[in-house]
Amino acid sequence: MLWITETLHIADWELSESFVRSSGPGGQNVNKVSTAVELRFEADRSPHLTPSVKARLRKIAGRKWTLEGAIVLQVEDTRSQARNREIARDRLVEMIRAALVAPKRRIATKPTLGSQRRRIAAKVQRGEVKSLRGKVGDEE
Repeated sequence: MLWITETLHIADWELSESFVRSSGPGGQNVNKVSTAVELRFEADRSPHLTPSVKARLRKIAGRKWTLEGAIVLQVEDTRSQARNREIARDRLVEMIRAALVAPKRRIATKPTLGSQRRRIAAKVQRGEVKSLRGKVGDEE
């Protein structure tokens, strides 16, 4: 069981891990030991997440979200399989916590009367400057 908050947790059946050979540092160990972790979370089928949280999670996950509705995280940051597993779980928890926060709704505001008058005055002044740029008339 993976705890997201004090009240929200992810069941073990929703998570699956597979271990593959990693690239990067490790010397000959890289060719022998499967240290990279691929963590798969069945987000779309999760009964613990609300539809709005799932929608935000899908946006946050981006390309990590599969067509089946799962999030796949691949971690090969360290040479240790256990540490890579911890990092993958931490990243999933952070992703879900970010999706739990609903964005504030923007309230449209009207410009003040003073700002409207300043804007019009600036437009009038700019128009006068541009009108003075015309060709000089024939003076004979």
